[in-house]
Amino acid sequence: MSKHSRHRKSPSSDESSEEDAERRRDLKERDEFAKRLKQRDEGQTRNVASSSGNRGYADAAKRLKLETEDREKLLPQLRVQSRRQYLEKRKEDKVAELEADIRDDEYLFPDAEITERERRDREYKKNLLQIAKEHEKARELERVQRYRMPKDVKKGETEEYVEVDERERMPHSEQKKWEAEQLASAVYKFGSKDAKERAAQQEEYELLLDEQIDFIQTFQMGGTKEKDGKREISEAEKKKMTIEETQKSLPIYPFKQDLIAAINEHQVLIIEGETGSGKTTQIPQYLYEAGFTNDGKKIGCTQPRRVAAMSVAARVAEEMSVKLGNEVGYSIRFEDCTTERTVIKYMTDGTLHREFLSEPDLATYSVMIIDEAHERTLHTDILFGLVKDIARFRKDLKLLISSATLDAEKFSDFFDKAPIFRIPGRRYPVDIFYTKAPEADYIDACVVSVLQIHATQPLGDILVFLTGQEEIEACQEMLQDRVKRLGSKLKELIILPIYANLPSDMQAKIFEPTPPNARKVILATNIAETSLTIDNIIYVIDPGFAKQNNFNSRTGMETLLVVPISKASANQRAGRAGRVAPGKCFRLYTAWAYNNELEDNTVPEIQRINLGNAVLMLKTLGIHDLLHFDFLDPPPHQTLILALEQLYALGALNHHGELTKLGRRMAEFPVDPMMGKMLLASEKYKCSEEIVTIAAMLSVNGAIFYRPKDKIIHADTARKNFNHRNGDHLSLMQVYNQWVESDYSTQWCYENFIQYRSMKRARDVREQLVGLMQRVEIEMVSSVTETTNIRKAITAGYFYHVARLSKGGNYKTVKHNQDVMIHPNSALFEDLPRWLLYHELVFTTKEFMRSVIDIESKWLLEVAPHYYKPKELEDSTNKKMPKTIGRSAPTEK
Repeated sequence: MSKHSRHRKSPSSDESSEEDAERRRDLKERDEFAKRLKQRDEGQTRNVASSSGNRGYADAAKRLKLETEDREKLLPQLRVQSRRQYLEKRKEDKVAELEADIRDDEYLFPDAEITERERRDREYKKNLLQIAKEHEKARELERVQRYRMPKDVKKGETEEYVEVDERERMPHSEQKKWEAEQLASAVYKFGSKDAKERAAQQEEYELLLDEQIDFIQTFQMGGTKEKDGKREISEAEKKKMTIEETQKSLPIYPFKQDLIAAINEHQVLIIEGETGSGKTTQIPQYLYEAGFTNDGKKIGCTQPRRVAAMSVAARVAEEMSVKLGNEVGYSIRFEDCTTERTVIKYMTDGTLHREFLSEPDLATYSVMIIDEAHERTLHTDILFGLVKDIARFRKDLKLLISSATLDAEKFSDFFDKAPIFRIPGRRYPVDIFYTKAPEADYIDACVVSVLQIHATQPLGDILVFLTGQEEIEACQEMLQDRVKRLGSKLKELIILPIYANLPSDMQAKIFEPTPPNARKVILATNIAETSLTIDNIIYVIDPGFAKQNNFNSRTGMETLLVVPISKASANQRAGRAGRVAPGKCFRLYTAWAYNNELEDNTVPEIQRINLGNAVLMLKTLGIHDLLHFDFLDPPPHQTLILALEQLYALGALNHHGELTKLGRRMAEFPVDPMMGKMLLASEKYKCSEEIVTIAAMLSVNGAIFYRPKDKIIHADTARKNFNHRNGDHLSLMQVYNQWVESDYSTQWCYENFIQYRSMKRARDVREQLVGLMQRVEIEMVSSVTETTNIRKAITAGYFYHVARLSKGGNYKTVKHNQDVMIHPNSALFEDLPRWLLYHELVFTTKEFMRSVIDIESKWLLEVAPHYYKPKELEDSTNKKMPKTIGRSAPTEK
């Protein structure tokens, strides 16, 4: 071997050194990007503890200037508006004056006594009055909604959308008008108000229900009443009390001093207590009073659910007599209701994860409360590992783990044998009833049970647990129908649903006191199991099912399935009945099923869902050895490895498993990694405005269109008018853009059967995503005419979710060869393009692809060459015809 050849480098070593240089360059860019983010955050953070100085004065001056500008802009409009209102009123007065003038004239001066000129003058006045009245009638007719010929709109202009009638700004105004007319035509007597009156008029008869369920009582859950002879306080009396008296009546109040002493003594404390004992609302207030926020630090409290974080923060703000968002605030995904003055902050556990990125040691918090720990959501389980680690090096941070069930020992062992503080709940005994035989249709059984309780049991509200929005709406409709058929002999039954997509004002109705001589029935998802405490519940109906998210690591598919609940959940549900008086729990399954078919505890979420987002978050926080991370219940290794593979395929990790600059930017978005990649890819394809709109609409996709039962055909036609030939993502974009053109009109939403609340939420999400795009240094640009780039950007994020049309005429996923179908609501349901990209798979009766777009197979090689091989994507659309005719090409010599 020659001297020169010995020192010559092989091509493979050249490649590896290039790869290594590329990796180092990427890591350097990533660290510089993180440093810029930190500096930007520090620049925007205001130090509350120190005086504001010049910057505060500059901010105040800026605010005053904006206020002055707004006033100058608004005053002319207000003047015009008030002038119009004045003229309207003046017109009415003048018409009345003219009418009175004519009447007086005719009464005082008969025709015989007046001159020809006076007669003409009188005729003129009468004509004028008639014209004024006819004009008003015409105005009334004009207000009625009807079809008009569209105006000629010049090219480049958009036709201005005009509201038909002030009264029709509200949704369902058409229905309300009709109801008002019907009510005006006859007076009905119904409800609990005049029940006694009607009972006296009618002869007594016994109410017979068509169907009844036989229940068997098996045992009674024990209750613990106060031992010191104090009388129990009913919820009706609580309403009359002042807030201070209500706080004193809670089970946690007698333990206030002991609890503060225990928190001062121990760094980590496990708090166990019944739901409704006051843990969530009172402990942060006790800590605030004890001076844990004196040095400018905050008290944080995490909740597994958004609704709980919002409602609890509102309640605590009311108790402390402060405005929500000032001293007490909340922060959830895509919504931040806090200011620099906030010292008690409620948040979802996912929001706290995001705070770890900017503040890995939680330096601004003096106390962190992990509430509803027994729910064991994915984010809660990861938080356990993170806060345990922080508590070891930040000795001044107090950590409280709050739980409602008997998992306290397990939490104590995990947190190095932390002490447990138990708050005895003041719970009444609950009688448990089971059915004699299994029920075939549990929704129908719920309806029958509600009516049975309503007809035979003493007054007291009913709580029914159902699995989701569809079931709640079906149950509500059946109940309303059957109550109408049973007639006026029955007391009034107020049916109230509660689920996450319900508007806030509707959600608040469940907390309103029940009218006298009436009964509330609350149809709830398992949110009412632990997160929300509803007053005056005496009866609980438990069908024994809940919706659960399951991830199949083999196929990479998530399914939301209805599954039987665990024994722990069943007991938690039963406990809801014994808060204000002895209660009854009706379980729509047999005692044998409870003992033999239900698991003891629910499987923690971390062991059954996709961990992509969690792994990205942990990698961003600098935790590299995920297999040995301190989990309370470790997830399956296969799921962790699949999440790492997915992040590598998306470009968030390099081949060493280190976070790339792309991965660091993806971590800034509180969305799924695939959607994060889609948002970042919009920079390359010059369509960031459109992609942000699509991402915002996808985040509320399930609740955009609604189909009222009496107008299904109209609703479906309205939906089809938005369909885009290339697929649903672009249809959603059209919906949003048209709503923007209508100036965010409520009436437009009503006419097109679109939920205004969901659109408002999509607008808020879009604004936040635009802010985050600018934060990760992406310029907002638009690609108005071209949809190919938009579809390519979506493909860059969701290349995992691709299906192609097989020879049999049905779709199969490319990687796992699994049979899937287009959802019937899709714009492409009848088109059947060869290659499809879907947003998610939903398993109902079959595997349906929801939100699909038409793509070309060659794009997959462009956006994910490392994931797809050309051979996998071969089909008749991208194969070239052979140049030579015959069975085979000639062999090369």
